[in-house]
Amino acid sequence: MTVAINTSSRHSDDEVLASGEYPLSRRDLNEIAAMIYSDAGISLNESKASLVYSRLSKHIRNLGLSGFRAYCSLVASPEGAQERREMLSHLTTNFTRFFRENHHFEHLRDEVLPGLIARAKAGGRVRIWSAASSDGQEPYSIALTVFQAFPNVLDYDFKILATDIDPKILAIARQGAYDEQALETVSPAMRKQWFKEVEIAGRRKFQVDDRLKRLITYNELNLMAQWPFKGKFDVIFCRNVVIYFDEPTQQRIWSRFAGLLPEGGHLYIGHSERVSGDSKNHFDNIGITTYRYTGKYVGARA
Repeated sequence: MTVAINTSSRHSDDEVLASGEYPLSRRDLNEIAAMIYSDAGISLNESKASLVYSRLSKHIRNLGLSGFRAYCSLVASPEGAQERREMLSHLTTNFTRFFRENHHFEHLRDEVLPGLIARAKAGGRVRIWSAASSDGQEPYSIALTVFQAFPNVLDYDFKILATDIDPKILAIARQGAYDEQALETVSPAMRKQWFKEVEIAGRRKFQVDDRLKRLITYNELNLMAQWPFKGKFDVIFCRNVVIYFDEPTQQRIWSRFAGLLPEGGHLYIGHSERVSGDSKNHFDNIGITTYRYTGKYVGARA
C-alpha cells in the first residue's frame, strides 16, 4: 500500500511545505508519513504539513537536532526505535471526553446491557472492548454506564478491556485523575458518587473510584498488529480513530472486528465514520453509528 501523498514529478521533494525554525520539506513529510502508515495505518497527506510541523518541531529542538532531515534519519534508524515510538505519540490525536456521543451509552444502557447482565447473573462471561481508549474517559464512561445498571457487577465475570497504541496516554488512563473541566459532561450526582477531589503535583484533580478501575484492564495495542485475543467481545467501541485510516485499512479493521463479535454483538464507531464496502455485509446499521454483527463473516481473523 502507498501513502496518500502527492509525489508527482512536477513537485520538488525539497519544496518547503511548512516553514519556521526547522523547515519541513516534501521529502521529510513523505518519509514521516510512510513510517506512520507502516506503524499505525494512519494516512498523512500534504494538508497535514502544518500539523506535523507543530507537533514535532519543539521535540526536534529538545533532541538537539539540526532539523527535520536529521530527525527523519534518526527515527528511520535502528538506534532511533524509541524515538519512532515517540513520534507516533506526538502525531496521534487523543481528543476525548466523558460520554462523548452520548447516544452510544444510552443505547448500551437501554438495549444491550439488560441481556448481558442476565447472562452474567446466569454465570456467563461478558466482555466489552474500548479499542482506542485514549486517556481513559471512554472506558470509564462505559464502566459508569455498567455500574448504573448493574451495581454489583464486580461479583461477576464481566470485564472491560481498554487498549491504545500510546503507552503515555495509557499511563494517564490507569491513573484516572482528571481536571474539573473534563468532568463537565458528567452529571453532578455521578460526579459526587464516583469521583473524589485530590491534589496531584500541586494541581487539583478528580480521581475515579477504585471500583471503576477494577472493572477495566488497560493494555497497549496497535490496531494494525496481531491481536492477542482468544475469546470474543460482546461490545466493541472503536470511535474516531478509523477515520485516520485509508479505505483498504478501514475495510480490514471492520472485518477483523466482525471476527471478534458473536452474532448479535454490537459495534460503536465515531460520528464521522461509516462501515462501508464489503464490510457492510458483516453488520446491520441499527442506529446512529451503531452496528450489530449479522453473523455473516468474511475475511481474515484477528
